[in-house]
Amino acid sequence: MSAISFAAADLPIRSDLAEAHERAWAAVARSGTWLTGERRVAVAAEIRHALSCALCARIKAALSPNAVQGTHETLGRLRPAEVELVHRVVNDPGRLSESWSPSVPARGVSDCEYIEIVGLIAMVMIMDTCMLALGLPLRDLPKPAAGEPTRYRPAGAKKQAAWLPLTEPEDASAADGPMYPSPKAGYIYRALSLVPQTLRDYWALASVHYLPGQYVYQFDKSIRAISRPQTEILAARVSAMHQCVY
Repeated sequence: MSAISFAAADLPIRSDLAEAHERAWAAVARSGTWLTGERRVAVAAEIRHALSCALCARIKAALSPNAVQGTHETLGRLRPAEVELVHRVVNDPGRLSESWSPSVPARGVSDCEYIEIVGLIAMVMIMDTCMLALGLPLRDLPKPAAGEPTRYRPAGAKKQAAWLPLTEPEDASAADGPMYPSPKAGYIYRALSLVPQTLRDYWALASVHYLPGQYVYQFDKSIRAISRPQTEILAARVSAMHQCVY
């Protein structure tokens, strides 16, 4: 796997950011909780490929995503339900619906696999978007590591507040490992909690790009080169452009 060429950037890059990318790509390559390393890297490849899918472009342009029929253009390494999940989350996440969500597990992707794939999408798109924003080439995808998935499912996970099961802070156990910065963690922290390792991998990366959890509610403090209000203005603008409810 080629090294990230942050040194070629026109701007100084924090060392913790470069290190977080290194760790995240290594996590993508490793066998996960429900997907092997080979399948995880295949998901990463499909994430990039989805951006040029003609069907997705027609769906995005349509008044309703349900108004367009067709077949996704795919690399052929994933099952059709996995392709549908990757392409829709990558290209039209603002119009995903509770009625669409069960269609993916109904086609053979378990709820745990669903969450692990969504976590991979979030991680890969963070890293790729960062590189593009810096005017740098995308990193070569890693070579899959050997190993079998752990297939660990939290005993306290249940479907209650979201489309898929969550592990609420009060239902988390020592066996799940650390997941939340505090018992009051918002639902954005809980979203990937059906697969605790995916949650940890994602937040280890996302926190470096935004803020560690312990600083989120310290609105009068900034640990970045720009002020906290500037950070939030940028975050709000990006969220609005992506039709994110947050």
